[in-house]
Amino acid sequence: MIEIKDLTKSFDGVEVLSHISMTLEKGKIYGLVGRNGSGKTMLMKHILGFVSPTSGSITIDGKVLGKDIDAPDNIGAIIENPGFLPGYSGFRNLKMLASIRHKISDEEIKNAIRLVGLDPESKKHVGKYSLGMRQRLGIAQAIMEDPDILLLDEPLNGLDNEGVEEIRKVLLSLKEKGKLIILASHSKEDIQILCDTVFRMDHGKIIATETN
Repeated sequence: MIEIKDLTKSFDGVEVLSHISMTLEKGKIYGLVGRNGSGKTMLMKHILGFVSPTSGSITIDGKVLGKDIDAPDNIGAIIENPGFLPGYSGFRNLKMLASIRHKISDEEIKNAIRLVGLDPESKKHVGKYSLGMRQRLGIAQAIMEDPDILLLDEPLNGLDNEGVEEIRKVLLSLKEKGKLIILASHSKEDIQILCDTVFRMDHGKIIATETN
């Protein structure tokens, strides 16, 4: 579903991604591992179409990003910290986001909120959410439109042990449904439990590929 060929990105002559190539298939979870600044988030931004490569290509479902399509429409994502309006409830925030594309009903939004362990009927403003609750809402936002591809940058940050177990189960169930999931995480346990293939990155390069 995703084919990346010789992807390179430079800013002012400095390569932040260098000759990245990978083929990613549906029904699998892929891990991106590396220290801060290794290129994980930058690679995700390229797949989302937020950033254009200096050279190389990304093909999603046979369509080349930046040529055939400007951005994929079948992707859900958490990149860096999820941004929500603090003065509104979780449901209200997701409803406003969903209204952009008008693809899903209120009940589908509520089902996504329930799936991550939150109450869709709660009137509590997001500004009063804990970090873990915000992360859960971010995951609900990423999955609510039932995308084929999920890009998740540190999605389990801020969750307690129970929350981590709950979200791991959600991600594994989405994998079983045929979703393609790309997961960046500093947690060795999350990577080991969740990922089929792991790409280790450093200085914008893939330095190792491992299969769990």
